[in-house]
Amino acid sequence: MNIFFDVDYTIMGADGSLRRNTAETFGKLVSDGHKVYVWSGVGVRTAEVRRFGLADYVTKVFQKPLEDFDAALPGLGVFTPPDFIIDDHPEIVRHFGGFICRPYYFRNNKDTEMDEIYQTICDVSERGSSEHKAYRSGKWRAQENG
Repeated sequence: MNIFFDVDYTIMGADGSLRRNTAETFGKLVSDGHKVYVWSGVGVRTAEVRRFGLADYVTKVFQKPLEDFDAALPGLGVFTPPDFIIDDHPEIVRHFGGFICRPYYFRNNKDTEMDEIYQTICDVSERGSSEHKAYRSGKWRAQENG
């Protein structure tokens, strides 16, 4: 799957920290055969990807569309269709499908969100769906399934 992670309050906190287990999760996803992308509504965040040591796992970094998601993708250079979105903003997750994560503001060594995200992606990859309360199938999957 093409998996797109948001930056602010998803993988990076307001304090500039990287969410616990992000690098490990990216590594497992790539090992599992998925492609990991990073995008942000405030622009292309390549510097953050490099600073956190994520560049080896990330296929490409984009600006994220903030509205009219499908139509905006080509103008932002996104020609790879998102299969699974991880974001703290529910609108884009509801549109494409994925995981609405709890916002991450400050370093928290007890945060388990990345573990839950990884398990949900495994469920969707293996079974086509997940029972996790933060999972949304997205409009394109609903259309695909009639």
